[in-house]
Amino acid sequence: MNLFADMRVAVIAALDEMVAGGTLPAGLDTANVTVEPPRDPLHGDMATNAAMVLAKPAGLKPRDIAEELAAKLSADPRITLAEVAGPGFLNLRLDPAVWADVTRAALAAGNDYGRSDLGHGVKVNVEFVSANPTGPMHVGHTRGAVFGDALASLLDFAGYDVTREYYINDGGAQVNVLARSAFERYREANGLEPEIREGLYPGDYLIPVGEALKAKYGDSLLNQPESVWLDDVREFATAAMMQMIRDDLALLNVTMDVYSSEKALYGTGKIEDALGRLESLGLIYEGVLEPPKGKLPEDWEEREQTLFRSTSFGDDVDRPVKKSDGSWTYFAPDIAYHYDKIERGFDQLIDVFGADHGGYVKRMKAAVAALSNNRVPLDIKLIQLVRLFKNGEPFKMSKRAGTFVTLRDVVEQAGADVTRFHMLTRKNDAALDFDFDKVLEQSKDNPVFYVQYAHARVASVLRKAAEAGIDVSPEALARADLSGNTHEAELALVKKIAEWPRLVEIAARANEPHRVAFFLYEIASDLHALWNRGNEEPGLRFVQDDSDISAAKIALAKACAVVISAGLGILGVKPAEEMR
Repeated sequence: MNLFADMRVAVIAALDEMVAGGTLPAGLDTANVTVEPPRDPLHGDMATNAAMVLAKPAGLKPRDIAEELAAKLSADPRITLAEVAGPGFLNLRLDPAVWADVTRAALAAGNDYGRSDLGHGVKVNVEFVSANPTGPMHVGHTRGAVFGDALASLLDFAGYDVTREYYINDGGAQVNVLARSAFERYREANGLEPEIREGLYPGDYLIPVGEALKAKYGDSLLNQPESVWLDDVREFATAAMMQMIRDDLALLNVTMDVYSSEKALYGTGKIEDALGRLESLGLIYEGVLEPPKGKLPEDWEEREQTLFRSTSFGDDVDRPVKKSDGSWTYFAPDIAYHYDKIERGFDQLIDVFGADHGGYVKRMKAAVAALSNNRVPLDIKLIQLVRLFKNGEPFKMSKRAGTFVTLRDVVEQAGADVTRFHMLTRKNDAALDFDFDKVLEQSKDNPVFYVQYAHARVASVLRKAAEAGIDVSPEALARADLSGNTHEAELALVKKIAEWPRLVEIAARANEPHRVAFFLYEIASDLHALWNRGNEEPGLRFVQDDSDISAAKIALAKACAVVISAGLGILGVKPAEEMR
């Protein structure tokens, strides 16, 4: 049940009647007509902008449209009052029975309440994390992993066919650096002093890799030139790092559907095929780029390169795909990888990048637009930095990683549920502070605790009611007489429950899972407010002497818990049954 969508259907039907009656001209575009919660709850239960949106194309005054629309909507038994406000906004008040139906719908659907067919099975690829396989994941990867996984769950909940994908950057020079770093740990495992020179990876995490190399090769590689061992050590170390990354993701309960390899694009003709596709469209040419704006680099020299005409698709400059020496740029395999995703039949692509990839957005969107003939949209979400604090001070670096705080460090300190929820308490493109003390404190200022506490409170009510002999099954609660749930605090809660399906669709359309976290905090606030009012007004308490009244109150609380549980499920957080 999506009450707002249902009421919009009623509004559109009333507008169609007005067209049929000659009040409105035919052919009006109603796509921007909305039904939403009013800014001020005192104005009603819902508001529609229909008259304001349609006035200009209809050549009529907004208020004239609104008054006739109000008259038509007043015939709907669900609407007790349709009132025109200001220049032509239309506020609606609903019959109390509607809110009872919302409570019953939530109880009947359980954690599926709010699920949507918005996506209609559209195939969406969400590529996220994609950390270089050169070491453990850091805290920035943690935020990207949580965001990508929650976004994938949100889209699935909204009816999309979602694939979670990790792109292994194993085709660049960094994996050769990894191999040389691992070889020094191999030398160390054989009793020699490792030479961790500048440019190599210094973290202790490579010590077990060196020991594993010794177990496989003994000392047979020690006196061999790099040309002999580099390929084998690179493959071995990359596999070890990817296993470490999988293990780290498992700590966050993140599981990928697909792992794709950059290395697999080389020597297979896939890069050539993708660029050949662009060339057939007249988008590949030989040319010379202008020097970068501002201060001219000392090593700048004009040279002819193979370029992609990305400016034809909104980019600032054309982008090189092949260097003057004939080797591919970093951009070339990325083009091929996205072409592969298009060829696999995805209807939409979403990339989750770190904030340092901002300059990559326009060129990548241009490539996907060109390769798909503008059929497949690409949305790129940039994940801003996470600042870690503990005891009021910046959290120090991880010795094991060498230069950064790892995902494992964060999860071991805070736990997976707290980490996941808190990483979604800011929009992805805003910096986020992660204070280990604050995310674990039990207060209203800690959204993780506040939401979990709301769910635990309902769970305690259900346990107490069951002990009192009240049937708290969803079926029994749905049969309760809910007509007495009319206090302003009860109505505030049920109205928030009614907003959940609408919120799911809004968040899914925008690819913004943080909206779910915000909403959960709001509905938890309404539940806590009702609970606190019950301390002052016994008639609002959930468990009372009269079992019928108790069933009605508990039904509302259970419906709230249903929404919290569903929302936490999207965020990948287990709802708390009790707080300790």
